[in-house]
Amino acid sequence: MKESHNPQRGIHRRDMIKGTAAAGLAFTAGFWDASQAPAAAPAGDNPIRKENATPGTRDWLLTKTDITAIEPVELWRSPRIEGYCSEMSVGAGDTLKVMVSTNPVSEFSLEIYRTGYYGGTGGRFMKRYDSIQGKTQADPPVGENRLRECKWEPTVEFEIPDDWLSGVYLGKLTAKKEGVQSFVIFIVRDNRPCDLLFQCSDTTWQAYNSWPTNEWSLYHNDKNGYTGYKKRKKWSTDANDTGWVSFDRPYGQFCQDHLVKYPKSVGSGEFLLWEFPLSYWIEQQGYDVSYISNVDTHTDGPGLQRAKGFISVGHDEYWTREMYDNAIAARDAGVNLAFLSGNSVWGVVPLLPSAAGQPHRIMRREGKFLGEELSKMLNKRRGTKPKYPAGPNAAQLMGGITAGIGGGPWTCANPDHWLYEGTGMKEGDTVEGLIGWEYHGSPAKSLPGMEIVALSEAKGGSGKPLSPHVATVYDGPKGNVVFDAGSIWWAQGLSSPPGHVLPAHKAKPQGPDRRVQRMMKNVFDRFVS
Repeated sequence: MKESHNPQRGIHRRDMIKGTAAAGLAFTAGFWDASQAPAAAPAGDNPIRKENATPGTRDWLLTKTDITAIEPVELWRSPRIEGYCSEMSVGAGDTLKVMVSTNPVSEFSLEIYRTGYYGGTGGRFMKRYDSIQGKTQADPPVGENRLRECKWEPTVEFEIPDDWLSGVYLGKLTAKKEGVQSFVIFIVRDNRPCDLLFQCSDTTWQAYNSWPTNEWSLYHNDKNGYTGYKKRKKWSTDANDTGWVSFDRPYGQFCQDHLVKYPKSVGSGEFLLWEFPLSYWIEQQGYDVSYISNVDTHTDGPGLQRAKGFISVGHDEYWTREMYDNAIAARDAGVNLAFLSGNSVWGVVPLLPSAAGQPHRIMRREGKFLGEELSKMLNKRRGTKPKYPAGPNAAQLMGGITAGIGGGPWTCANPDHWLYEGTGMKEGDTVEGLIGWEYHGSPAKSLPGMEIVALSEAKGGSGKPLSPHVATVYDGPKGNVVFDAGSIWWAQGLSSPPGHVLPAHKAKPQGPDRRVQRMMKNVFDRFVS
C-alpha cells in the first residue's frame, strides 16, 4: 500500500488556474455564473476563506460507475467496489477505518477529497492510498428486526491530521480491474467558535438506504414492502412494523429514483443531491462554517452553542429526542436557527449500539414529533395504537411542521420583511420549483414574533392541490431568530456545483436564482452580524 499526501496530485492545469484566480466565478453545470460571485473579502480572514484559496480539482468526481440492478428487486449498488466508514464524523487525531469490498477481488486506490467551493471545482485533494489489496466481504445475514449489519474487516486506517479543516470528505474508491468507482463519505468536525454550523442529515441518509437490495431501508417490512417499489404495496406508518437499519453498510444509490437518477453519487448518501449546493455556496461566499453530523447534535448539545447560526439541511427527517432538546437549548441560549430543509424533525429515532458495542450505529423508528395532543387525535382517526410515545411538537422548534409530499413555486407573502431586502420581490411573486418534494406548513401560533414570509400553493404528482407550503420567521429569546424555509429543495436555488443534477419532478426545480441567493445572504448576514 502506498500513501500520498501531495495536495497538488491529480490537479488539472485548468483547475489550478480557477483555484488560484480571485474572480470568484462558479463553474456550475457547464457554464460560468457571475451571479454567484462572492463579495470581495481578504482571503485569509477566516479558515474557510483561507481553505478555499487553495487549489481545487474536479478529480473528486466519479467517472466510471457500475450501478447494478440486484435481481429480483430494483435498487442499485456498486458490488465491484463499495465501502463504508467506521464513524460518521471524526476530529483531528481520531482514527478512521474504511471498510471496502471488491467483487471480483481487485487491487484498488482510495483518494480523499474535502468538498467545498475551491474556485468552482468543488473539491480539494487531501490524501491517496495506492495498490491496496481488496477482497470480497460478505453481505450480512438478515438479523433480528430485519437488521443488515456488516461486520467487514477494515481495509485502510488512518489518523485525521490536525490541519484538515472541518468539512464533508469523500473517499473515491477505484478498482484496478475495470476501473469502477464509488464513494465513501465522512465528516471532519472541530470545536472552534464559528459563524455557521452545518448539520448533515446523515440519519435520514441511512433511513432511506436500502443496501444491499431494495428491501432494507427503515421503510421496509415483511408485510408491506416499500411504496413505489417491488410489489408496489402500501407501506405502514406504524413504527411497530418497521425494520432497523445500521450505519455499518455502504450507501446504495438514492432509493427514491423517481426524483433523481444519478449513479455517480453512489456511496455518498444524500449529501451530493440535497446538501452540497448549500455547502458549496456558503464556502463560495466566505462564511466561516463548521460541519457536524446528526450524531454530533445528539451527543454534544453544548457544542451547538459555539455557533452564531445552526443549519438543518435538505432532507432532515429523523431526529432523536436528545437532538430536539439540544436544538431548543441552543435557541434559548441565543443561537440562530435555519431550517433550510423539508420533512424535518418528523420521525423519532433512538441511536443504538452496534452488535460490537460501538455507540450510535443502529436506528429504529419510534413515532413522530407531533406532540401528545396532535398525536392522540391522529391515532384516534386512524385507529392506531403506537408502541412508542410521540415526540414533542416540531413546530415549537422550527415554526412549522411537515405538511405534504409535492411541490410548487415559492410565493412571497410579506415583501416588507427583512428576508426580501434587495430581492425586488413583491407580494405574490414566485420562484418556480423551489418547494418540494416534502415541505412544511401549519405554522405554530404561540411563538414570539411569528411572521409568515411565504405562502405557496403545492400540488401532488397527479396535479391535485395539497396543503399550502408556509415559510416562517420567529424570534428567539436573545435577539436571535429562527427561519424555516420548509423545503427540501431550498438549496437547489443557491448553486449547481460540478456534477449536480436537478430533481426530476413535475414541480420543475429551476436551479440557482438570484432572489434565493439574496434571501439566503440576508438570513446569514443577520445571523453573523
